[in-house]
Amino acid sequence: NKAKNIVACAKVLIDKYNGIVPDTMEELISLPGVGRKIANLMLGDVFGKPCIVVDTHCKRITNLLGLTKNTDPTKIEMDLRKIIPPEYGALFCHQIVEHGRAICIARRPKCSECGMNEVCDYYKKGLKKSGKDKT
Repeated sequence: NKAKNIVACAKVLIDKYNGIVPDTMEELISLPGVGRKIANLMLGDVFGKPCIVVDTHCKRITNLLGLTKNTDPTKIEMDLRKIIPPEYGALFCHQIVEHGRAICIARRPKCSECGMNEVCDYYKKGLKKSGKDKT
């Protein structure tokens, strides 16, 4: 399927866009095999435009932090657009991915080492359950 989409995407880029990758969300998601995540990644990293890339790390961590309660990537993107300044969107997403790999690991988060634990809903709920919360 990926190979099929790559060939189809290349054909559309050549036939419709004269070999130039478009720089709008609407045009990017019209390309075979390109969804919002990849379109946002292209917009931010290639074209330097405001974006919010919602991948599995972003989805999981923003829910744990309490930045969103949604599970649908498009809804999460819209929630984050309300609180992340546009000029920081691409950087935010890369930092969230790195945070997910280094600290907020899915099966074994290192909450005690996390610099965001004071604002993290997941961490606060854990404190309340353990009885260590002094509030």
